[in-house]
Amino acid sequence: MSDSAALASLCFMTRTILLATAVFVSFPSLLLAAEPTKPRYGTWGVALADMDRSVKPGDGFFDFAEGTWLRTAQIPADKSGAGYNYQLPDEAEAQVRAIVEEAAAKPADPIAQKVGDFYAAWMDDAGIEARGLTPLKPWLARIDAVHTRQQLVALMMQPGYASPVDVGVGVDQDDPTRYTAVAHQARLGLPVRDYYLDQGEKYVGIRKAYRDYIVRIGTLAGLSDPEGRADRIIALETKLSQDQWTPEQRRDPVATHNPMTRAQLMQLAPEFDWTPTLAGMGLANAERVDVAEKSAVAAAGKRLADVPLSTWKEYLTFRFISDHASYLPKAFDDARFGFYSHTLNDVPEQRARWKRGMAMIDQSLGEAVGRIYVERHWAPETARLADEMMSDIRAAYADKIAHAAWMDEPTRKAALTKLGTFDPRIGHPVKWIDYSNLKVGRTDPLANAVASDAFQWQLDLARFPHPVDRTLWDMTPQTVNAYYDPTMNQITVPAAILQPPFFDAAADPAVNYAETGATTIGHEMGHGFDDEGRQFDEKGRLRDWWSKAAADKYKVKADRLAAQFDSYEPIPGVHIKGRLTLGENLADLGGLETAYAAYRRYVARHGEPPVIDGFTGDQRFFIAYAQAWQGKRREGALRQQLLSNPHSPDQYRVDGIVRNFDPWYAAFNVKPGDKLYLPPDQRVHVWTE
Repeated sequence: MSDSAALASLCFMTRTILLATAVFVSFPSLLLAAEPTKPRYGTWGVALADMDRSVKPGDGFFDFAEGTWLRTAQIPADKSGAGYNYQLPDEAEAQVRAIVEEAAAKPADPIAQKVGDFYAAWMDDAGIEARGLTPLKPWLARIDAVHTRQQLVALMMQPGYASPVDVGVGVDQDDPTRYTAVAHQARLGLPVRDYYLDQGEKYVGIRKAYRDYIVRIGTLAGLSDPEGRADRIIALETKLSQDQWTPEQRRDPVATHNPMTRAQLMQLAPEFDWTPTLAGMGLANAERVDVAEKSAVAAAGKRLADVPLSTWKEYLTFRFISDHASYLPKAFDDARFGFYSHTLNDVPEQRARWKRGMAMIDQSLGEAVGRIYVERHWAPETARLADEMMSDIRAAYADKIAHAAWMDEPTRKAALTKLGTFDPRIGHPVKWIDYSNLKVGRTDPLANAVASDAFQWQLDLARFPHPVDRTLWDMTPQTVNAYYDPTMNQITVPAAILQPPFFDAAADPAVNYAETGATTIGHEMGHGFDDEGRQFDEKGRLRDWWSKAAADKYKVKADRLAAQFDSYEPIPGVHIKGRLTLGENLADLGGLETAYAAYRRYVARHGEPPVIDGFTGDQRFFIAYAQAWQGKRREGALRQQLLSNPHSPDQYRVDGIVRNFDPWYAAFNVKPGDKLYLPPDQRVHVWTE
């Protein structure tokens, strides 16, 4: 089964929105709002106490904007990091808790009953301990019953079970009005291939801890030869990792788009016996499968042939137990936390069970809760104000594209067309998922979890024969995040992200333009034109609509930005991967350029703002931008981010971006000799020159 068939670019610790028109729309109601009269943070929208004014802005703007906070703020013991992007989700989590606990105590309807039962089963610690391994046995029995490789592959493709290749349903990148079957390399037990292959001392230690974890799971489950199993499982995963694509390679939408017929699939990886396998999944009518990492899929097929069936069964057994350890007795839950959170991410304490329950429900019944969340915590006026800001930023993008000297007229015309067809969704879906067919009980959280996976798969299958439903959301309204989907040319902004500090009607205009305009709206619009998103046209088709001359000039900019970020070393010996993070870095830079341009247009209409607390309007804009990325992470979590995540660490989303932006130099009088100073000819501009 596919972990994520969607191609959506999910923005980690980001905000977003969008639209398209060349008309500039002002929104004094948002920026000068009479109510509320006081911003949540400080007197004009940022926390001045978080700053460290002893730091010269040109030497470290991130430290200047929040150096005091960086020194004094403590990361909560149950978290991998701290900052705005961790605090606001806590607020949404508390709001959701009230909804869920009410559903558990007094359900108002059958769907609320399901929410309540799911949560009650999850929170029943005593019942989970009393039942022990009994709920696990039927699922492991299905693995024990496998006697042939065909049976093995068939089981791998069922909800709840691991596989070296995920098969699912996604949007056809050649015709985004229809769905297609998709296949791609699956995740392994460790986060990314580097953890298996790097020979550094840190990674050797992690592999040893991983082996200990596998042994621990096997021992708790009463499996035979737990140490031998661990060695065989790690050997298998290491083989698979050697053939998997790197995160950087997986960002290439052309290389990962390989529609194949059944005959071609059989040539590529006959071991998967595609016709009966697809039929067993409910995809008998799938004429083609879009294979992402062809060589990795082919290699996985070879492993099916040359690795003993018994080892594959051991692997499936371990993965099923490990993947569902949170639903099992506490010893299993603690073991999983000990490795995946404590060892890998340096988190010292397990989160409270109720908090983890909110995440479980979000994955399983998220829109059922989201519907109530919206009724209680979403104001239509917020959507109106957000729409106005979208139009403002979109107009700035249109102006930037129209005047980009490096872009020729045919490419410019196509870019404006794409900008004009951006589809923004704000707040919540226009229609909700119907959970009537999801079977949930009050006594078996493991069964509920697998039932939820199966329910989602049946939803995908039910949609598969029909035209693509553009109303579907990949995030719930209570999610503090946002995303751009290139195949839909859509930007989705859940309700929960449109709150202070990221969206505050009472804040200074400079703050809203920086925190919502740059890091959300401008950023997400930028994804439509980053190195990956720019390869999709206005209809979401994977199509080269750029002239060679314009593409070559754009590539020069992108290559220079990637090289800059390659040079940054947040952890000794571990650099940012400039190619992996390129799309997010381009979106950050483009978002800052356009949001600042929109802010200056606002100033032109309303007059130069006064100096407040010693800061000009431009200075307040950049300080707010920096504080929007407030954050710090534990070293283990930061290491994992650097190896596998397309987002740069918070500090570099500030310092690595502003040093390329000329108005920042002017605002803070940054000169040669300052640590962040770049000569003008070394600065990268996305939408200028």
